[in-house]
Amino acid sequence: MNKPGKTNEHDNKYKWKALTAIAIGTFMAPLDGSIVNITLPHISSAFKTDLATVEWVVMSYLLVISSLLLAYGRLGDMLGLKKVYITGFAIFTAGSVLCAVSPSIWTLIGFRALQAIGAGMMMAIGPALVTDIFPPRERGKALGIIGSTVASALAFGPALGGLLVDYFGWRSIFLINLPIGIFAIYKASTVLKPTTPDKNQRFDTAGAVTLFLALITFLLAASHGQQWGWNSAAIIGLITSSLFFLALFIWIELNVPQPMMDLSLFKIRLFTMANISALISYMSHFSIIFLLPFYLKDVRNLEPSTAGILMAASPMVILVVAPLSGTLSDRIGSRLLSSLGLAVVSISMLLISSVNAGTSLVILALYLALLGLGIGLFQSPNNSAIMGSVPKHRLGTASGTLASMRNIGMVVGVALSGAIFNSRLPVYLNELKMTGLKTAQSLAFVKAMHDVFLTGAFLAAVGMLVSIFRGSGNYQRVQKSHP
Repeated sequence: MNKPGKTNEHDNKYKWKALTAIAIGTFMAPLDGSIVNITLPHISSAFKTDLATVEWVVMSYLLVISSLLLAYGRLGDMLGLKKVYITGFAIFTAGSVLCAVSPSIWTLIGFRALQAIGAGMMMAIGPALVTDIFPPRERGKALGIIGSTVASALAFGPALGGLLVDYFGWRSIFLINLPIGIFAIYKASTVLKPTTPDKNQRFDTAGAVTLFLALITFLLAASHGQQWGWNSAAIIGLITSSLFFLALFIWIELNVPQPMMDLSLFKIRLFTMANISALISYMSHFSIIFLLPFYLKDVRNLEPSTAGILMAASPMVILVVAPLSGTLSDRIGSRLLSSLGLAVVSISMLLISSVNAGTSLVILALYLALLGLGIGLFQSPNNSAIMGSVPKHRLGTASGTLASMRNIGMVVGVALSGAIFNSRLPVYLNELKMTGLKTAQSLAFVKAMHDVFLTGAFLAAVGMLVSIFRGSGNYQRVQKSHP
């Protein structure tokens, strides 16, 4: 029989080994996304295809992940978190190899969708595993480390992708996942302890299908509204379909004995409001990630390597701040830190909206670093509050919901940014052309970009108010009241 001290020491070693295994999967999914984005021009050239087609290499990945995250969370609760997590790794690794040997652009797009099926499992289950393994007093710290892992993947992905493409070609960005995936599967299999599945539960197939259809039609409309026209029959049809399937999903969930998503979780004020804050946060600051690279290339004429280093200012700060804010939230609670973080995001986006064609790159880097500070302050405490607000047998569902909010926020943020920018650009261009300025194109770009970032600042401020009024953040008490 082990002495208590030895048992505690063993448990302490296990949780940090487990966190390492989880962090590998958390790192791989966003790394793959950031690497692929920078190699799209090379893929387009290799298959001799246009931008509208090659865009689906990214969109197929994002749409599949976003549409299935909630289903994966439910599967994790039913089958066991470890089993679903390792299965996701295996599918992701196999999909990566198939992407690398794709003979055409459309097979690549199809295999990216397969890769996304596995990536979604890792993204949905990772936070649930962390919450299950770590006690409440350390949950924020552990989730902060996971947040730093994501930030580091986003920071280093473009640079690593550029090197791989330059020396080994675009297929290497997928092949590199093979050795990492094999090691990660071995690590997770040997380190992670199985969680207890709820064998009395049955999977709600009708709910999963209708939610998938509701989300994918909505995301397609959001991502292509500007391109196809918001008043076009296709977009109106997609939005109508999305509303229909959403209503059908809610009806099914309220009437089936074992629903895929326990809608009663949304009666928990902290759970609901913190998820809304997360959605608004990603909608607000993802406009920076989407639009600023075009400004650096088209207005400032920077080399890709220089632009990549500059864009890394924000995730590098998140890398440092996220674990610190998570640790602090374990001591003082999450509401103050989350609200303060969104306030800083709003201020930083106001500052970035003042950037023009002659702004010092050092000043811009400082503004981006301030944005990273706000995101880092917000994410870890907010994630900890969400995961701690639900009963233990619903951790998978909570984790899937949080991941869905993140991905939907990204898609809607990009769509909203594109809609505002493309509608304002011709207006400013016509105004400036009348003045005869040779720099009319650049000035119009900057003015339209200002409007986008001002909208992002406003959204972040709204998110801050939602965070402030979400409740006390005493998630341990909430958890006890929802057995």
